[in-house]
Amino acid sequence: MYDEQQRPDGGEHGPLAGFTVGVTAARRAEELGTLLQRRGANVVHAPALRIVPLADDSELLAATQELIDRAPDVVIATTAIGFRGWIEASDGWGLGETLLDRLSEVELLARGPKVKGAVRAAGLTEEWSPSSESMAEVLDRLLEEGVEGRRIAVQLHGEPLPGFVESLRAGGADVVGVPVYRWMAPEDIGPVDRMLDATVARGVDALTFTSAPAAASFLSRAETRGLLPEVLAALGHDVLTACVGPVTALPLQGHGVDTLQPERFRLGPLVQLLCQELPGRAKVLPIAGHRVEIRGQAVVVDGTLRAVPPAGMSLLRALSRRPGWVVARAELLRALPGAGRDEHAVETAMARLRTALGAPKLIQTVVKRGYRLALDPAADAKYSDG
Repeated sequence: MYDEQQRPDGGEHGPLAGFTVGVTAARRAEELGTLLQRRGANVVHAPALRIVPLADDSELLAATQELIDRAPDVVIATTAIGFRGWIEASDGWGLGETLLDRLSEVELLARGPKVKGAVRAAGLTEEWSPSSESMAEVLDRLLEEGVEGRRIAVQLHGEPLPGFVESLRAGGADVVGVPVYRWMAPEDIGPVDRMLDATVARGVDALTFTSAPAAASFLSRAETRGLLPEVLAALGHDVLTACVGPVTALPLQGHGVDTLQPERFRLGPLVQLLCQELPGRAKVLPIAGHRVEIRGQAVVVDGTLRAVPPAGMSLLRALSRRPGWVVARAELLRALPGAGRDEHAVETAMARLRTALGAPKLIQTVVKRGYRLALDPAADAKYSDG
């Protein structure tokens, strides 16, 4: 595992250097992007959702007024930021003190330590909090106590709670949802469309998702544009899909996409997971006396990171699929996006690739046949023998 100071191959770059990572988050996107950039990643941000401002949210106001007018028996606080936002919005509506008085009279459950901190900062005290931070444990406790005829308010935070509300209602509870931070489609859909195009073109090496609604919105936009099969194919084979936790992964898994998730459902562990997984996907080859590491969107030559144009990376990937073997110009032309039928485009892109690599002899021209990677003799025999 890489830590924050460690650098692969003794170079100056970080573990994610040469890789492009897409961030779909609306909230805490800057924090996630900074963590990725510190480890060398090129970050592309395309918020798949936007958050409805609390002060403008009529649904939250109506739910708050309903709970003040008719007190619940139980209130479940699920997220710290959501609970704080609810109290702050209520203050803005002139209902803050009244809401706090009402919450002080009910059985208040907090999902985890951060939520407990927010509850206590508001001058309240939770009656119970699960050590596991699991909503499943909260549900088990409530069902064991019996919920028939009880009025239970659940502070929602944009994330689905699979089976939670349904189980309470099946047990006879009257469940009131408190919709803190509702999600809507972004006002500018352009960044999402560009991210979808980059995913299909394999211009990103990984996509990160920190909420289930964002994942669902991303896939929905792909379907609207008729790109869903191509996007799913990319996520299934070439583009790593990393989710902050299992709930976030549900919409993707529903489409058959395998996802990676850290053991701890936090941004830091999510980034560390990418630091472990993406470098392992790089192809390392001994070529013309050099150590060449082909990363997602760049190349490391003898420990030095080399930026390579997209067309050059397409050619290099095509050559590296059969290291040491001659690849015909016609086949390389097909690997170039939008090159048409002019084989001169291959020569132009190849010249730029050699310049970018800083070691022209890495790629040999085989007259009238094509190009090959100049594998070192021992490696050449190994790859030729299959």
